[in-house]
Amino acid sequence: MNASNSVKKFSYKEKVISKVCSFNRRHKAFKLFGILYAIIAISVYNFLFYFYRNSKRFTCLACILLFFVASSSFSYPGMALTISFASDFETVESQTSESSAVADTTVEESDAELALIEDVDSEVIKEAMSSENPDVAEAEHLNPERQATLNDILNAGQVIEVNGSDDGALESDTYTYSNSSNTDEKAEEYPEFNSDDWKIMLVNKQHPIPDDYSFPLGTITGTMRCDERIIAPLLDMMKAANAEGVSLIICSPYRDMDRQTMLFDNKINRYMQAGMSYMDAYNLASQAVTVPGSSEHQVGLAIDIITDGYSSLDEGFGNTAAGKWLSANSYKYGFVLRYPAGKEDITSIEFEPWHFRYVGVDAATFMVQNDICLEELWSTYVN
Repeated sequence: MNASNSVKKFSYKEKVISKVCSFNRRHKAFKLFGILYAIIAISVYNFLFYFYRNSKRFTCLACILLFFVASSSFSYPGMALTISFASDFETVESQTSESSAVADTTVEESDAELALIEDVDSEVIKEAMSSENPDVAEAEHLNPERQATLNDILNAGQVIEVNGSDDGALESDTYTYSNSSNTDEKAEEYPEFNSDDWKIMLVNKQHPIPDDYSFPLGTITGTMRCDERIIAPLLDMMKAANAEGVSLIICSPYRDMDRQTMLFDNKINRYMQAGMSYMDAYNLASQAVTVPGSSEHQVGLAIDIITDGYSSLDEGFGNTAAGKWLSANSYKYGFVLRYPAGKEDITSIEFEPWHFRYVGVDAATFMVQNDICLEELWSTYVN
């Protein structure tokens, strides 16, 4: 046996301990430093040896992380998609004014706009969100040809069939109005509401108009049309208001897809002219103008209403005699205030005291009694 094979091989740890012991015997006063050196040296050796022993594993992990970072670097949009419903305009305006004190405010356009950067013009945004009805960007409610008073309808002599009648008159004998309903108390029992009932069909951003939906389109007067089945109760409501000295003027009833698309695109263009990106403009516009294919006007069940001396479609209409009368009495004729105040988080549409929707007397009465909107009726009471 070779002498070299008989020599015992020491590990690195044993060599360090041996050296430290020799050092401590010669320098007893520095024994603590020797111990610290041994601990540090052995720890560093073990740490480095661990990585050396698992070098292949860590190399693979590093490659995976590098691939993930490289493949994800373009997956996050650079545009803000968090414009909330009504109050976010104030945030946009405040951010614009603060940044303009330091430098010109810029917003980054989407990829579709080739990353064009423009200054945000808060004045243009204010104008786009002005007091004019935001759902009628062309101000058609100010056009006399797009308005209909009670006398206009009665003098038009339109021949409208209601339950088989074709005598040139609007009959409503088959409609029963709950004039004696007590709206101060919540109903303990409620009628059954069926999802197939056309009167309560839910139309909003989450529930667009079905492709196969059809309805009888009737003429109110001139070029103004709506679902033929709501003309009789609409006329009766106008007569009742007129008897109490309240003037109701119909405007902006039925709209086809082309017109709704034009109104929506116009609103987007106004915001983009102010320097907003397309996605930001789309999100903000959808809070005021219903997305095409999701508007109740397109199914002829929604009516916008103004009155003598107040032709602006804004929140101020709710304080007029007409606005108050409708709020208190429209349910008796099957109409409800579609987007009431305090329900914005549910309807996703700001308060519109001029916008009334026909749902039928039973549903309208129940909704008023229980202070619910159409979305809440569907979520809880519709079979």
